[in-house]
Amino acid sequence: MLHPSYSDLMKVVNSEVEPGEAPVVNSRYSIVMATSKRARQLISGEKPLISKASGQKPLSTAVEELNQGQIKILTDEDE
Repeated sequence: MLHPSYSDLMKVVNSEVEPGEAPVVNSRYSIVMATSKRARQLISGEKPLISKASGQKPLSTAVEELNQGQIKILTDEDE
């Protein structure tokens, strides 16, 4: 089981959305794509944004970074 859960990660990502605006993330697919992209960045040599990353697998580090709000998922409009 994934900890934190997908629904918890979606709440974190959408926490800065104003009431009435469309959420940044609507599905698990968006969470999976964002964390896998960040994991690939970590594998290619980027430094982790969290302190307890040593010994963790890149995907676990990416999920924790997202959960702590260290990385953001951009919408098409933000890019």
